Amino acid sequence: MGRILALDFGIKRTGIAVTDPLQIIASGLDTVETKQLLTYLKDYISKEEVDIFVVGLPKQMNNQPSESEHLIQPFIKKLKNAFPNIPIEREDERFTSKLAFQSMIDSGMKKKQRQNKATIDKISATLILQSFLNRK
Repeated sequence: MGRILALDFGIKRTGIAVTDPLQIIASGLDTVETKQLLTYLKDYISKEEVDIFVVGLPKQMNNQPSESEHLIQPFIKKLKNAFPNIPIEREDERFTSKLAFQSMIDSGMKKKQRQNKATIDKISATLILQSFLNRK
C-alpha cells in the first residue's frame, strides 16, 4: 500500500503532507516553492509509492469555489500529465490556514516561529489530508 500525498497549493509556496504507508497517520512533509513542485514530487515519487494525491479545494462560505481555484486547475492538469496513474481527489480546505495557526498557538510555538508561512502551509496540508482520511 502506498502513501496518500496532500497539497495545500499556493501561488508562491505549496504545503505537502503524507500518510504513513498504512494510510492511517497524516504528517507534514515539506513546503516547497510552487514553481519547483512538480520536480519535487517526481523526486519524492521515485523513492516512495503514492496511491492518491489530495489537492485542497478552496471554497467560499456559500460553497462556491474561491477565486484561487482558477490557479489550481492548470496545476491539476500538469499533475495529471506528470502522474497519469495516480488519481487526484479534492478536499475542502476552508479554515485550514486559521486552524493551522491556532494549532501552532496551542502547541506553544513562539511568535517568531508562527510567522513562518511555510510552517502554516505544511500544517494546512496536514489538516487537508486528515480531513480526507476522516471522510474516507
